[in-house]
Amino acid sequence: MPADRVTSQIDAFKEAALACPIPAAVDLIGEKWAFLILRGALNGLKHFEEFQAGLGVARNILSDRLAKLVGGEILERSPDPTDKRKVIYSLTAKGEGLLPVILAMRQWGEEWGYGHMDIVLADRRDGKPVKKICVLSHDGRELKLEDLMWVDRDGDRQSIKTAAE
Repeated sequence: MPADRVTSQIDAFKEAALACPIPAAVDLIGEKWAFLILRGALNGLKHFEEFQAGLGVARNILSDRLAKLVGGEILERSPDPTDKRKVIYSLTAKGEGLLPVILAMRQWGEEWGYGHMDIVLADRRDGKPVKKICVLSHDGRELKLEDLMWVDRDGDRQSIKTAAE
């Protein structure tokens, strides 16, 4: 491959990388305690004391991460109507949108030997376990890395490599 084509592909990749939403998302939630707090919130933890007891995290770290998640509009704070001394932390719609991310990480961890749980997430309607999260085509086919390529919003192929290259 000619050097100018490689340089052109690297430049296109760099331009796309600078606009990529992954770094900003990782900055907000890409830290161990943030993920564990999210997992706790998705499982019904609401009070500071519940998060601390359930996660075993130091108070200062928990306070910092909760504030960051509130600032990022992942969680919201509201006074507890049953005890005005307490605050309730609840997921926003933006926070609930992280469910597939958290579940995919758990499924990946189980598949690759980082732990195994005896309980699984199930559909409340019929009690059946949810399917493994995967990348699907527009028509529902499961896709692998070699099946993917980058296109612009109009569907035109990009000059950068396909996702598998």
